[in-house]
Amino acid sequence: MIRLAALSTAALLAACGQGAAQDPAPGAPVETRAPNAPNQTPAFEGQTRAPGVRTEAALTHAVVAEGLVEPWGLALLPDGNWLVTERPGRLRIVTAQGQVGEPIAGLPAVDARGQGGLLDVVLSPTFGQDRMIYWSYAEPRQGGNATSVARGRLSDDGTRVDQVRVIFRASPTFDGTMHYGSSLAFGRDGTLFITTGDRSVPQMRPQAQDLGSHMGKTIRINADGSVPADNPFVGREGALPEIWTLGHRNVQGVAVAPDGQVWSVEHGTRGGDELNLERAGLNFGWPDVAYGIEYRGGAINDGITQKEGTEQPVYYWDPVIAPGGMTFYDGAMFPGWRGDALIAGLGSKHLARLVIRDGRVVGEERLLTELGERVRDVAVGPDGAVWVVTDEENGKLVRLSTGG
Repeated sequence: MIRLAALSTAALLAACGQGAAQDPAPGAPVETRAPNAPNQTPAFEGQTRAPGVRTEAALTHAVVAEGLVEPWGLALLPDGNWLVTERPGRLRIVTAQGQVGEPIAGLPAVDARGQGGLLDVVLSPTFGQDRMIYWSYAEPRQGGNATSVARGRLSDDGTRVDQVRVIFRASPTFDGTMHYGSSLAFGRDGTLFITTGDRSVPQMRPQAQDLGSHMGKTIRINADGSVPADNPFVGREGALPEIWTLGHRNVQGVAVAPDGQVWSVEHGTRGGDELNLERAGLNFGWPDVAYGIEYRGGAINDGITQKEGTEQPVYYWDPVIAPGGMTFYDGAMFPGWRGDALIAGLGSKHLARLVIRDGRVVGEERLLTELGERVRDVAVGPDGAVWVVTDEENGKLVRLSTGG
């Protein structure tokens, strides 16, 4: 039974949710665990284990709602309420006061096995006029499933979506339950960025380098599903024209920065989570190059971390944080955070704040550590407060703000 949670707040000491005695020394990296691949060296200074930083203001978090089942995506509505996806296939409206609505009708079926199901949701840039929303999901198909994106009109009363149409279907179909991606973000020009995964299993990995496959890619399409004429592989024989970048493992976060640049964050294996600055046509290397090691132990492709023709991550984590969604902060409540990346940490159970200057990470902070839950997605509210959902059977909607 979903219910409104009591608005219990907890002051976050030194903005990290840790006691002062446990806080890192000024400038020391927040990561203190040994790396999985200690013999690998960063390609440039600050590419991993950036200096720790702390927000000086006192922070407070409130559990606004709970009882959500594995919430995945979070999108702000113009009235200050939230669209929240639940991986088993439900989309709900949760008010800013914590009232959880009934499932919205009209969505297509999802394949909710493993990591599959209903994934991200975003609003049309012209939602105020057309009330269109877009969502990604693992679509059941003959012979398996794959990541798809649909759009539809949210009814005026918020109870259903109409005019539903699938505008993108990743190919090939595969009978698996892992690595679908999938995050969504609209660019400044109104095009839609979609991230996919490599489907995890060894025989599928090479498709991340295959321009004839949507696996392990960032996709760019128009809002109606058509292909932008300026996509980098339009007209290339054997290449799918929707592809924007390639060589990704499993990207579950994509966001557009205040300056319009597109960034993504993706899962590595044991080590090798990446923050990437995306530009048309770039190859981010997976599985030919990677930081970290295999889950079972041992090097990935002989431990190669650099290769001509592939792009280095702006930042990587070893050990991993298992990143979910991401956003860039551009609100009023935390003026010192403007331009910083906020990244949900699933395995690490925290919200990461990365201070980015001139395209490099110069500081890292861990927030909401005291929640002790998998942080799945993050967004910024109208007043500049930060909102997250936690990926749990009893998933929560949480508001992070200033206060004492």
